Amino acid sequence: MAICGHLWLNKMKFRWTIAPPQPLLAETLAAQMKFSPLLAQCLINRGHSEVPAIESFLSPRLKNLADPFLLPNMAAAVERLLLAHGRDETLVIFGDYDVDGVTSTTLLLEVLRKLGWRVDAYLPHRMDEGYGLSRDGVENCLKKFPVKLLLAVDCGSTAVETIAWLREQDVDVIVLDHHQVSHPPPAAVALVNPQISTLNQQPSTAFTELCSAGLAFKLAHALLKRGREAGLPGAAEFDLKPLLDLVALGTIADLVPLTGENRILVTAGLENLNTTKRPGIVALKQVAQSPAKLGTHDVGFQLAPRLNASGRLETAEESLHLLLAETVDAALPLAQNLDARNRERQKIERGITDEVTGVVRAKFDAEEDFVIVEGRLLWHIGVVGIVASRVLQEFYRPTIIFGGDAEWWRGSGRSVVGFDLAAALRECNDLLVRHGGHAMAAGLTIAPDKVDMFRARLNDIARRTLKREDLQPPLRLDAEVGLNEITLESLAELEQLKPMGQGNPAVQFCARNLTQTKPPLRMGANKQHVKLWVTDGGGTHEAVWWNAGALPDGRFDLAFAPGVNEFNGQTAAQLKVLDWQAA
Repeated sequence: MAICGHLWLNKMKFRWTIAPPQPLLAETLAAQMKFSPLLAQCLINRGHSEVPAIESFLSPRLKNLADPFLLPNMAAAVERLLLAHGRDETLVIFGDYDVDGVTSTTLLLEVLRKLGWRVDAYLPHRMDEGYGLSRDGVENCLKKFPVKLLLAVDCGSTAVETIAWLREQDVDVIVLDHHQVSHPPPAAVALVNPQISTLNQQPSTAFTELCSAGLAFKLAHALLKRGREAGLPGAAEFDLKPLLDLVALGTIADLVPLTGENRILVTAGLENLNTTKRPGIVALKQVAQSPAKLGTHDVGFQLAPRLNASGRLETAEESLHLLLAETVDAALPLAQNLDARNRERQKIERGITDEVTGVVRAKFDAEEDFVIVEGRLLWHIGVVGIVASRVLQEFYRPTIIFGGDAEWWRGSGRSVVGFDLAAALRECNDLLVRHGGHAMAAGLTIAPDKVDMFRARLNDIARRTLKREDLQPPLRLDAEVGLNEITLESLAELEQLKPMGQGNPAVQFCARNLTQTKPPLRMGANKQHVKLWVTDGGGTHEAVWWNAGALPDGRFDLAFAPGVNEFNGQTAAQLKVLDWQAA
C-alpha cells in the first residue's frame, strides 16, 4: 500500500517550491545573533526577521505566556466556577473523545478536584451519541450526573439548541473550546473561545492557535490567579507546571500550529513528557516502546494514536482512566488494552484503505477526476477520516470517505491547498443532511442514494476552482544548499528550531547537480528502501530513500530533509530523500 502510494507520487513528481533567498537580511541577522546565515534563512522562511521576535522564538519561556483573562469571557467562567465552589455544587465536565478532549478533561479534573471542587467527567460515545455537545449525549450525561453546572470542553461552540434546552432544565453551561462559533453563538453562561471577537475587535491572535488542552491550562491559570486573590484553600501553593505533559500531548495530537503560545507550552511540555512520573504516560510510553527522548513526531505517531484508539471505535473513557491512573500497576493493563485497540483500529483502517484504493485505481482518470468520493455500507465511521488522509496522500485529490448504516452515511473529508472543502460543501447543501468543518477538513452526513450526485457536483466545483498544477503535491524547501553545508555542527544549530510541526515545519533543502559515488544499495524485506551515496563535488553524504520510486541516473537535483544517523557508535549527517529531478 505505502509502496504504491510513493510510486504514484514519484510518477506525478512533486512541485518544488524553494523559499526566496534573502542573503542580505540573512547575513545581517546571522551577524547580530551570532549564528549561521542558513539558520537565519530558515527563520526568515518561518516569518521571523527581527531580532526580538527571533530571540523569543528560539527561547520559548513560560513567563512570556499572556494573561489568561485576556481570553473572551474568561472572567465570567472563573466567577461561575468559584460560585460553584462556594456553594459546594457538583459539576460535570463534558469532554470529547479525541486526545485534545481527553487531555483537557484530565487536566481540569485534576486541578478542580485538588482545589476542592466536586467534579465528575463524561465523554460521549462516538457511535451512539455522535460528535460534540449532542442532545443525546447531554441527556445521558445528566442521567448519570444530575448537576446544575456543565463545563463543555473541546465542544459546544455551535450547540445552540442543546444549550438552550439545558437552560430550560436550569443547568448553567460554560463552554471552553477552540472550534468555529455559530452565528448566533450559543447562550452559555460563559463562552471561552479565542475565535470570537470581544468589544468589536478581531479575535486575539495570541490565542487563536490554542487547542482545548491549551485553553484548559489557561482556565486553570486564571482560576489560580483569582483563587489566590480570594484565599481559595490550596491555590497559593498549587503548581501547574507538572500538567504541561497533558498540554503537550493534546496540542501535538490536535495538529494546531506550534507557534506563539503553543510553542512555549509544547517546549515545556515535552520536557515534562520525557521526565514525567505520571503513571498513565509512563505505561503508555512502555507499551509504545518510545525512545528515551520524545519529540513531536514520537508523540504524534506513537502516543496519540493509542490514546485516540478507544474513542475512534467506541468511547474514550479508557484513555481518561489511563491518564488519571495513580499507579503504573493500575495503568499498564489500560495501556496494553489501548495498544490492542490501536492495532484493531489499524487493521480496520488498512482494510478500508485497501478497498478504497482498489476501487479508485480501477477507474481513476487523472485528467477528469479532481475529487475522490467513495462510500460503502458498514465502513467504520471512526476511521473514515484517516482513510481519507491515506487516499489523499496517494492520489493527491480532495477526498471524502463515507461509512455508516442503511439510512445515513457519515463521512469525513480532507482537502488540498487551493480547495476550500467547507465552502464546496455549502454549494452541495441540498444533497447533504448536515455538514461542517473548515477549508482543509470537514465532516458530513448524506443519504446513500445521493452519493453519486454529490460526487458529480463536487467534481464540477473542483474543476471550476482548481488549476492543473494544484493537483501536483507541493514540496516546500527552505533553501538550495551545497552538501558541504550539511555538517553535524550545522544540524545541531538547526535543532534550535524545534519543536517542529504545524506552522513550524521540519527543515527541507535541495542540492543541485549531484552524482552517485557508488552503486545504490537496496534494503528492507521487499528491497523497497534504497541507500545512495551522493556528491556535488564539494561534499559527499549518505542518503536514504524510504519506499523508493524510480532511482536517479546521471546528474540530478535532490530534495531532502537533513538528519543525524547514529550507527555502531558512529555519528554522521544523513540525507532523507524527498524527491529528485534531472539536473
